[in-house]
Amino acid sequence: KKHVSYGRTDKLERYADIALESSQRAAALTHRLLAFSRRQPLTPKPVDIINLINNIEMLLRRSMGPSHLLEIRAQHDLWLTVCDPHQLENAILNLTINARDALGEEGKLLIELENCPGLSDGAQGDYVRIGLTDNGTGMSAEVMERAIEPFFTTKPMGEGTGLGLSMVYGFARQSEGRLNILSVEGKGTTINLYLPRYQGQVQEDTSGPIADPQKSMTRETVLLVEDDPAIRELIPEVLEELGYLTLVASDGYEGLEILQNQPGIDLLITDIGLPGLNGRDLAAKALRINPTLKVLFITGYDQNVTLQKSLHQPGVELITKPFTIAGLASKISSMTKDS
Repeated sequence: KKHVSYGRTDKLERYADIALESSQRAAALTHRLLAFSRRQPLTPKPVDIINLINNIEMLLRRSMGPSHLLEIRAQHDLWLTVCDPHQLENAILNLTINARDALGEEGKLLIELENCPGLSDGAQGDYVRIGLTDNGTGMSAEVMERAIEPFFTTKPMGEGTGLGLSMVYGFARQSEGRLNILSVEGKGTTINLYLPRYQGQVQEDTSGPIADPQKSMTRETVLLVEDDPAIRELIPEVLEELGYLTLVASDGYEGLEILQNQPGIDLLITDIGLPGLNGRDLAAKALRINPTLKVLFITGYDQNVTLQKSLHQPGVELITKPFTIAGLASKISSMTKDS
């Protein structure tokens, strides 16, 4: 057999880029399917929707394009809502892109934000309405019946996955909200996203970007519990660059032993799907040992809604695979900066 030499590294780099891009598309597809089935891990917190819309307004206008008008109307005393702000941004962007595609060459999208004390379907409690109204092609009765079905789309082949509305629907229901569609064929569509009003005290939002997390000089101690050798090798390198002291365990029982015998651990990073003692149970035992311990779960998706309850605890957060190095560094820095 002849020896084949590939030689040029630019081809290998290109193949690596293609593989990474494909994995990211697959991850996005998986998260949308999980959103529809209401099994997507969310991090709910108090959200000022006016501020959120202001932060993404330029992105929305660019998505609409120069030939389409975008108007935003917000009630002055708009309530806070409680939801995952990043998923809400994705939902609004999805609905905006859908509206743009329905407008054709020109048209208008109106985004309305208002308080709703109770809903017409009899749901109890207060909600905040995010309404998106376009004057585009509208939907027929047949299309409306199937609008939130996964993979159903009226767009040409290759121009849509059919998961945009299904993702928004799943996000709304998982957030204990509602999604309502009103449409008249040939005249336009209104999509109303209702999210529950936040009833607690206003707390400082720490979801913003962390300024240069690589410059952290802390010497706090982090315990990583991960059964995947590749991740078990990668994360300690990130932690070392951030300046943390790092302990590593390959399963939940080993991690628990370290927690019991090594005082002064500030952050536990654990995969949820560990064999034997899983990440949720490990975290519960760890918090009984040290109630001030901070916990960062790693997961591809959550199979148990009890995790959502644990995420309401202060100092307990989640990052989903695949994650970027910058995203991981930012998440770790945000969790430990106030320790």
